[in-house]
Amino acid sequence: MKARLISAAAAVFLLAPALPAWSAEPSETAGKVKDDAKAAGHAVADKSREAGHSIADGTRSARDTVREDSKKTGHAVAEGTRNLGKTIHDAFQRLKTGVTGKRSEPEPKS
Repeated sequence: MKARLISAAAAVFLLAPALPAWSAEPSETAGKVKDDAKAAGHAVADKSREAGHSIADGTRSARDTVREDSKKTGHAVAEGTRNLGKTIHDAFQRLKTGVTGKRSEPEPKS
């Protein structure tokens, strides 16, 4: 994409002096070249913007899919971690009960 923009801009700047400006006065020629370069720059910017929006529109469904898959994966990892923590806690309580003969319960809140 950048290569196209650079090529287009270079072509405009190289060809701009070859426009039918040879019959104009020198100060008039400079003004015409400046105006032509400005118009060409705006045209390149507009085409670049259109291309960017086109690419964004074309990749929207892929971005949405990646985002949804990422959410699902994150939720699955969180649930697995929660279940592992619960399993470890329960196993520790069983071990503690086996060693001490009584299950530890949290102290009542006042």
